[in-house]
Amino acid sequence: MRALDRKLLRDLATLKGQVAAIAVVIAAGVMTLIIAVTTLDALSLTQERFYEDHHFADVFADLKRAPDSLAERLREIPGVNVAETRVQAAVRLEVPDFDDPVRGLLLSIPDGRQPLLNQLYLREGRLPDSGRSDQVAVSDAFAEAHGLRAGDPLHAIIHGRLTTLRVSGIVLSPEFVYQIAPTDLLPDYERYGILWMNRRALAGAYGMDGAFNNVVMTLQAGASEAAVIEQLDRILARYGGIGAHGRDDQPSHRFLHEELRQLRAQAAILPTIFLLVSAFLLNVVMGRIIRSQREQVAVLKAFGYRNRDIAFHYGMLTGLIVLVGCVLGVGLGLWAGTGLAAIYTEYFRFPELRFRLQGWVLLLAVAVAFGAALLGTLRSVWRAVSLPPAEAMRPEPPARFRKGWIERAVPDRWLDQGARIVLRNIGRHPVKAGLSVLGIAMSVGLLVMGAYQLNAVDHMLDTQYRLVLRMDVHLTFTDPTPARVHGELRHQPGVLAVETYRSVPVRLLAGHRDYRTAILGLDEEPQLRQLLDGRQRPQRLPPEGLLLTDYLADDLGLQVGDPVRVEIQEGHRRTVSVPLTGVVDEPLGVSAYMRRDAVNRLMREGPAVSGAWLLVDPARETELFDSLWEIPGVAAIGQISQAERNIREYMGDTILMFALVFVLLAGSIAFAVVYNNARIAFAERARELATLQVLGYSRAEVSAILVGEILALTVVALPVGWLIGTGFAWALNQAFSMDMFRVPLVLTPAAYGFATAAVLAASAVAAVFVVRRLHRLDKVSVLKAVE
Repeated sequence: MRALDRKLLRDLATLKGQVAAIAVVIAAGVMTLIIAVTTLDALSLTQERFYEDHHFADVFADLKRAPDSLAERLREIPGVNVAETRVQAAVRLEVPDFDDPVRGLLLSIPDGRQPLLNQLYLREGRLPDSGRSDQVAVSDAFAEAHGLRAGDPLHAIIHGRLTTLRVSGIVLSPEFVYQIAPTDLLPDYERYGILWMNRRALAGAYGMDGAFNNVVMTLQAGASEAAVIEQLDRILARYGGIGAHGRDDQPSHRFLHEELRQLRAQAAILPTIFLLVSAFLLNVVMGRIIRSQREQVAVLKAFGYRNRDIAFHYGMLTGLIVLVGCVLGVGLGLWAGTGLAAIYTEYFRFPELRFRLQGWVLLLAVAVAFGAALLGTLRSVWRAVSLPPAEAMRPEPPARFRKGWIERAVPDRWLDQGARIVLRNIGRHPVKAGLSVLGIAMSVGLLVMGAYQLNAVDHMLDTQYRLVLRMDVHLTFTDPTPARVHGELRHQPGVLAVETYRSVPVRLLAGHRDYRTAILGLDEEPQLRQLLDGRQRPQRLPPEGLLLTDYLADDLGLQVGDPVRVEIQEGHRRTVSVPLTGVVDEPLGVSAYMRRDAVNRLMREGPAVSGAWLLVDPARETELFDSLWEIPGVAAIGQISQAERNIREYMGDTILMFALVFVLLAGSIAFAVVYNNARIAFAERARELATLQVLGYSRAEVSAILVGEILALTVVALPVGWLIGTGFAWALNQAFSMDMFRVPLVLTPAAYGFATAAVLAASAVAAVFVVRRLHRLDKVSVLKAVE
């Protein structure tokens, strides 16, 4: 074995604690990179294959009713490749031993065969047999939630009549990868299901023989989606069309797209932060190691070792540290990624979602880790190889003594001798102290960012479900209903308060930007569905004008006072200009709001409502639901408490789980940074501390000097770390904002307190380690100088 190889092994053994600490930081970066990139790759590839293999449509349109003869005209639209008409209907389902309201969507398929578009993947059983009117294929998620198997009975209220259906098969569809009800933000598989029935049977049950109310299309290569949608809307306008849209506005695809966008942000931001910290740590550690070994470098050069031999030696030391971190990071990434894939499988229903570590991802992670290490150590290695042997043989000259600004700023009578030594050492080496402070501050910042995610999610949900949504039950009607239904609802069993609303699908346009949403027409001062301003104060709706959620206003580039073009998608389809009179601060969803009477005027209709919100007596909920279903035209009944449970479960499974892992990693990094600083400070000052003991200082006094320096640097780093953490949290907030929810930039004292306590605890543990080493210090060997 060569001498340099033996030296490398001895250095690794001597620095094992610091090597482990730096390896943990590198492992955190590699782990987050592998999780994000591999999950992103798995979801993207699975989505692409599922869409392609099962012919997912490009354009979707709903309408009231059109004759089948219109289908040929739709197929002749320039740019259309395949057009397929369907019948769809909302349905109420009854599941044994499940008392909550269950709703579903019935979709037609050609009798006894697969549709041309949005084809079904059979998990179990078969498609409904041709000619059978009592068979349905059921979505996999709904069947799993209720334990349904092929051949089981399922009761449904179809067009007002209780019908017993038979499950022919369990299926998946590219149209419902993310299966949510029309008014929901998250899947609720127990309370919402998709059913596919033969076209003839479904059309006959709803009086749609020879007609359709839904159409899906694929486009030819190079065709303009906007041009096709424009012509499609023009044709369907007289048949009650409510606005065609592309994949970008299809609910399932839209949510999946947003999730992929978040994963891209995670893949870019989090590993970068961790690996920058590791580069910084390697720069500090390698720089101080090389300074402490300058005499050894000189001897090696004197014995004929070339600069490239020495550079390779220190490069190998760095490379082995990075290798340990990469191995650990890959192992943790595979373990955590497999668990994350299982969670995604619960929410995104694909035939198969495999979490596989592909070779290019592994190479990317290793390359990024080694790149960060090279960035951190290049300067230190260059200093080692460029040092002339004669100069390196001599110890570094002692610093010139003078009172620094710190000592001059603090009166001598306030300090004992040990405190003056601490301040003098910090003042004499401002760059070294500054780097130590920056390293600790970055670890504080990471902890602040992790705590921010945990606290902000709770704040977001508390705001939405305590201040904004104050109702218990959400009721929707199949068609606009006269406003007098308010009185009927008020007299239902257990109802304490009622507010009705009018919902109109629209496309909002501002310049070249547009967004599809719905305008909700509310009371002037809604109490059950409040509109909050930036200070979380309830707002009143003006007689005219539009309010938008702040996220939507920013997305459209609008400010209060700007005109908004509103393209109405139902009834008298027309475009009107409405002024933006205010913005609403809401963390979930995106919406537009007006006074209900203003919406009725916009629609050129009398007082009409689309649904209602109810405040109810919890003890009478079951009785109320049974009574509400008896009201003609009720399409769906939703429970706000269940929606809150669903979203909290989703947040716990995804964002909060990731935040918890992040906090654990950040805590490990905090200890690694503080421990490295303490070990390096001890190594650099071992001779000085031994001298003080020889001069009569007790172990406790010498320990106080070393611990005092660690504590002083940590205390100075805390406020800097708070600022860095605030910046990290802001960057995360900007990257992760999406249509479904926006985690607010809320940094509570608890977040800063948690980060502070964690770093102080890490400092205390690190101090215990170095004090133990100090007590075992061999003063005789340390005081021997190489002259």
